[in-house]
Amino acid sequence: MQALWKTTWRIGRRNAMPSFPKITINQVRQLSATARMASALPDLSAPPEAGQHLIHEGKEYTTVKEGLAHILVPASAPAVPQATPKGENAPQSVFYNPIQQFNRDLSVLAIKAYGEQLLEKKQKSVERHKLKISAKNKEKKRKREEEGLSDAPRKAGKLEGDAAPADGTSAENGDNTMEKAINGDSVMKDADAPPVETEINASVDAPPAVPDSTSTKPTSKNDDIPEAPSKFTFKILDALSATGLRALRYAQEIPFTTSITANDLLPEATKTIKMNIEHNGLKHKIDAVTSNAMTHMYSLVGEDCKDEKGRPQPSKKYNVIDLDPYGTAAPFLDAAVQAVRDDGGLLCVTCTDAGVWASNGYPEKAYSLYGGTTIKGPQSHEGGLRLILNAIATSAARYGMAMEPLLSLSIDFYARVFVRIHKSPADVKFLAGKTMIVYNCDSGCGAWTIQTVGKNKLMPGKPGKKGGHYWKHVYGQGPSASENCKHCGSRTHIAGPMYAGPIHDPDFIKRILDDLPSVSKDTYQTTTRIEGMLTLALEECIFVDPISADPNSPTLSSKTGKYDPAVLDPAPFLFIPSVLSKVIHCVTPIENAIRGALRGLGYQVTRSHTKPGSIKTDAPWEVIWEVMREWTRQKEPIREGKLREKTPGWAIMGMGKEKEKEPVKNGDGNGEAAEGNKDGAKDEIVEEKIKVVFDEKLGAEKDKKKLVRYQLNPRENWGPMARAKGPA
Repeated sequence: MQALWKTTWRIGRRNAMPSFPKITINQVRQLSATARMASALPDLSAPPEAGQHLIHEGKEYTTVKEGLAHILVPASAPAVPQATPKGENAPQSVFYNPIQQFNRDLSVLAIKAYGEQLLEKKQKSVERHKLKISAKNKEKKRKREEEGLSDAPRKAGKLEGDAAPADGTSAENGDNTMEKAINGDSVMKDADAPPVETEINASVDAPPAVPDSTSTKPTSKNDDIPEAPSKFTFKILDALSATGLRALRYAQEIPFTTSITANDLLPEATKTIKMNIEHNGLKHKIDAVTSNAMTHMYSLVGEDCKDEKGRPQPSKKYNVIDLDPYGTAAPFLDAAVQAVRDDGGLLCVTCTDAGVWASNGYPEKAYSLYGGTTIKGPQSHEGGLRLILNAIATSAARYGMAMEPLLSLSIDFYARVFVRIHKSPADVKFLAGKTMIVYNCDSGCGAWTIQTVGKNKLMPGKPGKKGGHYWKHVYGQGPSASENCKHCGSRTHIAGPMYAGPIHDPDFIKRILDDLPSVSKDTYQTTTRIEGMLTLALEECIFVDPISADPNSPTLSSKTGKYDPAVLDPAPFLFIPSVLSKVIHCVTPIENAIRGALRGLGYQVTRSHTKPGSIKTDAPWEVIWEVMREWTRQKEPIREGKLREKTPGWAIMGMGKEKEKEPVKNGDGNGEAAEGNKDGAKDEIVEEKIKVVFDEKLGAEKDKKKLVRYQLNPRENWGPMARAKGPA
């Protein structure tokens, strides 16, 4: 108390002097209380808890928890960024966007599913390697017994440590071979495997035999093989880390992760990352790096995976690279495809510039970033995903690497894709045949026509030659559509080039969905939405399974779980019945009725995850418009005077003039006269009337779980928020 009176007296003396600002006794008490509180706050070494306050380098911070990770934000700033009613985002000194928690939750689960699949593959490789070595040793033992050689001297020498292993290799080489097996490198070709006895003919999935612990028989160095987890490496790069939240969550929630690099260009951001790493106690697993993301990834290009003695070493490249920039990821793709492991490494890409890849306002910008122009209409987000995938595929193809999409989603204001990269110059040859140009009737009826840039033709093998069919890569044919739409006569516009293959892997999605019931909803707060959106994505896979395509395809890899590089998506885009009804000015048809009509005609139908009320089908547009015409005839006739002349709807309904008939096409579909009409005369008009039945029961979607398939924005001004602002 006496000290407080002395401080007050000194302040009074200063208040009498004009050069010092006046301070009241209440302000002194407030400063004193603040100092006492600050001295009582814990530092970074305290166990992290949600909402706790702590002090570090004289600054007070508040802890924000997401998943199992904790990050620090200045106590003077709101933990959640605020937006004004006009949509102007308040600047943040530390960038934390809770809107993308769905993105981060999904990323953790997807990387975890990928890693578990990779770990299973490594363990099977180790088991196969054990079986081969065991068979090799047994075969050598059998040969020695046939030759009448005694095994006792060799055993004695082994006990004394002065004999080499049975196969003649050094113990050091044995360790190297094992390490190669664990890290995914080739160990032994199947053709080099020794004769296999009955025991080896068992399934490779069977665990290796465990030696009898009571036996005193010494074992060779090759028999003492460590389990896969002891040398299994799983490296992740968070290339644009900001606060390091993603890296922290990967380290905390993916148990088999061995090392994570959290990179950012700004030293202030790296300082924040290091502070968060220390607070979470993860210095042993996460390395914070201040570098340009492209420079860091390019530094791994052309790495030498051998030591000074020429022995193979584990790759320094990353198993997983996560690109989550503020805006487009296009500038980072070239470096990323070279820095990720080329034996099936995972590339996770976020693009938040939906105003570029999913709109019709900036086609020139979309082309400069993604190498193609956007498609206009309800299918714009699907087209945007295919533009992003095409940009990744072309970047990888330059270096002889192929891309396999595992999961591609359009979410809120951004796209999130997960793709696998592997070295395969042979698969790269299929890329032209999987790249498409779209002729889109965006100003008329909304129909589209697809044409691939190249063509992959499945050819029968020559008689007497070993092998069956083979693939031939040829030029694509001329324009598959005229400049005017054949359905309504309106002008068409070109979109693309874009990716034409499947955008999901059903097995990968199932693996994530199967893991959902076991995760904590407190840790993953967006599981309800994840389940709904992934279920929609899985439903989109009914048209084609990329792992089991044409049974005659020589590139079919159903046994290895690898994509068939030749497969195309027969239903790349959606349509919305309400949009079609506006074209012909009729009452909007019931979705179940349209789905039931298409299914009754033998076509597959589902929904798209990108748009509510959407329909995806492998039915051609001729059938879709015929179903719409039948709807007006059977259910809801068009009111007289609703359709004006020379409009797309007038042409679709065939009003005013008889619809032009097309000649019957022959087997190769080139539009020439049918076989039997050798003089080239015009064929008889043959028009088969299809029977359309609007079976709503057949078109009903069964939903026992009542999933949340389409998320509503939880608050206004829902968007990416503002960039982080550094200290002034």
